[in-house]
Amino acid sequence: MGPQILVPILISMSICALIFGIVYTRNKENMALIERDINPRTGSPRPGFLGSLKWGLLMMGSGLGMFIAYFIDRTTSHWIVAADGTRHQSDNTALYFGLIAIGGGLGLVISYMLEKKHWTNTNKH
Repeated sequence: MGPQILVPILISMSICALIFGIVYTRNKENMALIERDINPRTGSPRPGFLGSLKWGLLMMGSGLGMFIAYFIDRTTSHWIVAADGTRHQSDNTALYFGLIAIGGGLGLVISYMLEKKHWTNTNKH
């Protein structure tokens, strides 16, 4: 039995294990929902304003990160003189990507905290 036979067998077993795992976890999730008296087919959809809040805060955080990156880039930009005497402006693209990701992440964290506060307030009543 060489690798020519072993590879298709392993691929078939992996696909079967993947399908079994998906069905098993879906069944466990449905059983957990039924235990909490929630219909697994309809579930409890999140209110529309919470999705809009999440996207709004994500976009605001990303925009704020881009604005801060632009401000830092323009105030700290300097020229690099190469060995042949040519001048090149410094490249700060990593600053833009980093601050956009940080701003977007902060927006999502704030959205999570506001959603958590909303759900704890609605469950108290």
